[in-house]
Amino acid sequence: MAFEEEWDDLKQAAAERRTGMRLNQLAPEAGGGGAADLKSAPARKRAFADTIETRLEKPTREAGDTVDEATGAAARAFAGWDTAAGLRKSHEKWEDQVNRLVGRLVTNKTQLRNAATQLVGTDLDVGHTLQRPQSNISGL
Repeated sequence: MAFEEEWDDLKQAAAERRTGMRLNQLAPEAGGGGAADLKSAPARKRAFADTIETRLEKPTREAGDTVDEATGAAARAFAGWDTAAGLRKSHEKWEDQVNRLVGRLVTNKTQLRNAATQLVGTDLDVGHTLQRPQSNISGL
């Protein structure tokens, strides 16, 4: 078989294997890319941030403090024993975990509030950009 014949056979086989582009959905009736509009609920984001602050953050701190007192009393009761050292070590780990959890709650609360503010601000900026500028001859 000559090179040209082999090349033609390879091109024909490749053309038969070609599947082309496939879409997973139909184009929207209005046209466009088909991506859904971004929807945001700033009030719900702020409400959840308030819930984190009042119902999660404060009680988590209080629970950490409660364990501080009980563990401190137990460590004093076992003074001079290896158990006291173990209690102090576990208490340090507990304290670290409580601080990390509270830190995450504070971060999430802040991010929710920022997202609510930024999305509303972005909407307003885009709205102002898209408004038709007024000139001295508008309305004539």
